[in-house]
Amino acid sequence: MSQVRRQIARPRPSWGWQDDAACRGEDLVLFFGPDGERQPERDIRERKAKAICGQCPVRAECLDYALSRPEKYGTWGGLNEDERASERRRRMRRAASAGISAVA
Repeated sequence: MSQVRRQIARPRPSWGWQDDAACRGEDLVLFFGPDGERQPERDIRERKAKAICGQCPVRAECLDYALSRPEKYGTWGGLNEDERASERRRRMRRAASAGISAVA
């Protein structure tokens, strides 16, 4: 008998939050960077992108979206790739701790 492979069903993202994003209309290169970008230029670009994110009314929704997918590249919700990886691990640890304490 053949086995049916099931994929984890992710809820379809709601894109409505993007209408209110502070980055709407900005150059995408500011948030994703050009190929071959050197570190000093990347640091400056990321600071500019994060400044826009810092004033964004939908920053939390943007970050939650990027963490749930996961988006591997760019600045989302004010965090770059490495910062999102750290946040993802932090949230997983917090969820695991909550699950353990709920059982105990």
